[in-house]
Amino acid sequence: MNSKKNKIGGYVVWLGIPILIILALYIISGQKKPSDGYKYSEILSYFTPGSSDVSPSDWKAAQVEDFDLSFNTSVLTIHLKEDDKGNKPDDIVYKVPSIDLFVNDAKKGMADLRKSGIMIGEDYEAKQDNSLLASLLPTLIMIGGLVVLYYFMFRRVNGIMGEGSRQMNFGKAKIKNVADEKRKTTFNDVAGADEEKEELQEIVDFLKNPKKYNDLGAHVPKGVLLVGPPGTGKTLLARAVAGEADVAFFSISGSDFVEMFVGVGASRVRDLFDQAKKNHPCIIFIDEIDAVGRHRGAGLGGGHDEREQTLNQMLVEMDGFGANEGVIIIAATNRPDILDPALTHPGRFDRQVMVGYPDIKGREDILKVHSKSKPLGPDVDLSVIAKTTAGFTGADLENLLNEAALLAARRNLKAITMREIEEATIKVVAGTEKKSKKISDKEKRLTAYHETGHAIVTYYCPTQDPVHEISIIPRGMAGGYTMSLPQEDRSYKLRGEMKEDIAVLLGGRVAEALILDDISTGASNDIERATKLAREMVTKYGMSEKLGPIKYGSASEEVFLGRDFGHTVDYSNEIANEIDNEVRSLVSAGYKQAATILSQHVNKLHQVAQYLMEHEKMSGSAFEQMMKE
Repeated sequence: MNSKKNKIGGYVVWLGIPILIILALYIISGQKKPSDGYKYSEILSYFTPGSSDVSPSDWKAAQVEDFDLSFNTSVLTIHLKEDDKGNKPDDIVYKVPSIDLFVNDAKKGMADLRKSGIMIGEDYEAKQDNSLLASLLPTLIMIGGLVVLYYFMFRRVNGIMGEGSRQMNFGKAKIKNVADEKRKTTFNDVAGADEEKEELQEIVDFLKNPKKYNDLGAHVPKGVLLVGPPGTGKTLLARAVAGEADVAFFSISGSDFVEMFVGVGASRVRDLFDQAKKNHPCIIFIDEIDAVGRHRGAGLGGGHDEREQTLNQMLVEMDGFGANEGVIIIAATNRPDILDPALTHPGRFDRQVMVGYPDIKGREDILKVHSKSKPLGPDVDLSVIAKTTAGFTGADLENLLNEAALLAARRNLKAITMREIEEATIKVVAGTEKKSKKISDKEKRLTAYHETGHAIVTYYCPTQDPVHEISIIPRGMAGGYTMSLPQEDRSYKLRGEMKEDIAVLLGGRVAEALILDDISTGASNDIERATKLAREMVTKYGMSEKLGPIKYGSASEEVFLGRDFGHTVDYSNEIANEIDNEVRSLVSAGYKQAATILSQHVNKLHQVAQYLMEHEKMSGSAFEQMMKE
């Protein structure tokens, strides 16, 4: 009802302002007085005979040759006769204040002139414009122009400030209420997160049957914080909770609270909680809460921080209602380390649910969910795809099947085959092939030996995953690639594996130096990754025998908070020297290991590189067969 009233009020304003402007202009134009320097009586004397004792030649009426009067503009123009010397006097132009009055007065004067035998011009009726359209045309043009101008101004304001009644409501929360959507999300739509669903099932049960918990005196968490990497399904889980409980679901992003105007964020927080309390039981979902819940006091300088005021208001509001009032807050973030401690302590976000990468069973379940609406060929085995996609999130798997469907459509196929899925996997990981790029024979030879170096070192390192494909066709930013797909899920890595990872990364540089007697810039990314891995082994994982199991440096490589300045280095210069030496030692050891392997199997290096120069690609099975021969 309120929205209808607001809409009617908007139409009244939209139409009322132009009408008021037109009325004001009309009144002003109607009150305009003649400013030509003539009096009304002087003008009438040109149409009225003089006294009988004055000769007709002295009458002003006798000087008039003709006259014009426009009904549209009320302008009277009197054309005077030439004088005795032949000079033509200037026309007299006069703004008539009242058309009707002047018509009556002038007709009387002209009648008297006719009786005296003096005729001037034609009859008055012959000069007037009796067309109604001609008289109203200027007014209609002015009204139309004002309406068009106001219409475009109204649309411009709407585009900037928002629609309808929300034009000036800066303090209102931009909430998306998806409780009335046609198809509700349930836990059946969420795969690969069984433990997370169990954690959230308790909240669903409370929203459906709060009396059971209230009778036992149990307190359901006020807030649940979903923590995990991007794409793991945090938002989907929150929507599934609302769909299962069949309650209102208010969704808002953390960045929606922050505005250029001071105090708007706190006002929006108040409005959000007010609406939630009116519609309880309900769920408030705040996505990317780290945008507004960042650690207080971390800003540089002493200025007023709008984010801090917004966070303060959120803390107050979360304390302002009881645990069993039927309002549950679910928030999602992939940066829990920068959240304010007051936000995560019990009483606000009581429970943290970790939403991590899905395991092999979870990936298979996710693939089943996303493949329901896609026709799959008989050779497609989702369990095999799940094994070869370790480290993929739910969003990655959805994107993988979508890319495979696009490839099948491009080839005019009726179903998605395993070939499309394998190509889509490589496309998602490495990027799109650049087949049209022209590559010289010299560059192709260098790339072939470089990628073969990676592959052979991988083959002879027992902890490494088997090679899936080798290619010298450019993809993304890389000139070629050697792909190894994990065969199993790993939650940790051993020191020996990480040392072999460094050797594999440096295998391309070693092959260039060994065969081509020169090195190129193609190994820059490999060297960067090998150096980073070696430094993490020393400073983060405590894998250096010389420095021992000690953590060196800050937890984050980048400074996100003001409090991190000055605390990124917590060791002496001597220790920094030793860290550099240990990193150099690990990288050098990996380089020597790769050089030893390639020197011992240089014949295989030539064979695989020659195959790549001829075919540009080599499958994992073909590589395995060539290495065993």
